[in-house]
Amino acid sequence: MKKLPLIFSSIALALVVALCVIICLSHGKHHVVSVPARDGDVVINSDIVYVNLDSLVRGYDMYFDLQKEFEAKAKSKDADFSARRSKLEREVRDFQEKYEKGLITRSQAQQLQEGLQRKEQDIIQLGQQLQSELAEEEAVMLRQIQDNIRKYILEYNADKGYRLILSNAANNVLLYGEPSLNITGEILSGLNQSYVKVRKK
Repeated sequence: MKKLPLIFSSIALALVVALCVIICLSHGKHHVVSVPARDGDVVINSDIVYVNLDSLVRGYDMYFDLQKEFEAKAKSKDADFSARRSKLEREVRDFQEKYEKGLITRSQAQQLQEGLQRKEQDIIQLGQQLQSELAEEEAVMLRQIQDNIRKYILEYNADKGYRLILSNAANNVLLYGEPSLNITGEILSGLNQSYVKVRKK
């Protein structure tokens, strides 16, 4: 199962282009933000803002709900796989014990050994199938999160009218952003409020 930072990196990679080029299409509408500089003397007017994508995902309720569902499915499938593997291991030990004690003929031993080898191959294929299924389910989960974030930011910006919304995730080119231009909290609050309306009870 992939770790949280890897999922964050994947989300950042998939969204960074979208977040960096969301341009207001509402007939030239511009949103100007007055931001006092650190020395308090200079005022920066900007219609460019940014979000911390890692923080956005970490705080997104939809991520935690989907991750919980995914982990439950993975645990169930792993338990089934482990039970089948344990059963095969018991059969192998039983075969070895009978063979060593001379309780079966050579012909029976050959048939049993061939059957165990087929079962072993089936277990290997099952393990590969489960890994593939879990990878696909995790990819779908990731796309759902990406799609919801992208849609919400488009809706959010239809009212705000920013010309550019950047992401300061670790793998993009935004090296510094004035803290007052960080709209992560506002986006996250709106995302979670929007998600409450469709959240499964």
